[in-house]
Amino acid sequence: MTTRRNSSDMLNRLLRPAALLAAAGAITLLATACGSGGSSPAPGGGAPAYPALVSSPACMQLRSQNPDLNGKTLTDAINPHTPGYESISVNDPTKYEGFDIDLAEAMGECLGFTVDYLPVAFDALLPTLQSGQANFIVSDIYATKERAASADFITYSKVFDGVLVAAGNPKKITGIDDSLCGTTTALNKGFVEVPLVNAQNTTCQSKGKPQAQTALFDNNADCEQAILSGRADAYINDVNTVNRFVKDQSDKLARATTLTLPYSIGIAVPKGQTPIRNAFTAALTQIQTSGLQTQLAQKWQLDQSAIQAPSLVTAS
Repeated sequence: MTTRRNSSDMLNRLLRPAALLAAAGAITLLATACGSGGSSPAPGGGAPAYPALVSSPACMQLRSQNPDLNGKTLTDAINPHTPGYESISVNDPTKYEGFDIDLAEAMGECLGFTVDYLPVAFDALLPTLQSGQANFIVSDIYATKERAASADFITYSKVFDGVLVAAGNPKKITGIDDSLCGTTTALNKGFVEVPLVNAQNTTCQSKGKPQAQTALFDNNADCEQAILSGRADAYINDVNTVNRFVKDQSDKLARATTLTLPYSIGIAVPKGQTPIRNAFTAALTQIQTSGLQTQLAQKWQLDQSAIQAPSLVTAS
């Protein structure tokens, strides 16, 4: 499913400094009245994209139980540079598309709210949520204990990382190990892989090898370009993202290996807001029980075996 947005407004938001986002004052849920009680929502005023989900007894009950969400507009902070998860539509640059966009819309339809999107740099996602400029985050963000100091997470997928390299893997990189010594890895600012790569330097030093360097960027597309231009030797991220880059540039890029990381992908909600956390958990459970998450994974060519029953990751 794709969603309308103002392209010029989107550009202004993309260019807004992260520091400004983090400093902005908190806002409340937008009170856009479009129904109440157990009404069937239709984001954008059209027919529901997932009518079976909307009309399910479980979602109808959730809408009745959560009047503070039903009929409102909630803002989802995203970093729209991860094809398959969230990116600008290739067919319509005024829309976003991807698994996470569809998942956010499905959550909204079940709970009765419409979704607005706020595009920011990856390392600004959590500050944007904390500042109150976003109500939740669905943006391929790994739920870690460190990040749980800033938000509560509801998990929905296991994490498998891929290592993107130039075709032929000229530096013979084999993973997050000492093969990174003397190489440069392109990563997004705030990625969990940054400290993992930096931690290899103890091994590099003990073996008398050059350090493993990192080059930090604001989005995945810039990381890919760093490899294509020779400014970086590797890029590490969700394997589905890596596979898409390889598919699009199979003559220039390759996947060196796949890694299993001890994390899950999650929906981030403000800390301590138990009602929205419980409502989102219940809606996600219904989305999974109905088979919709599996369908969305198939649609966006994601690994269906990575689907994970909802669990909470909090700092407590």
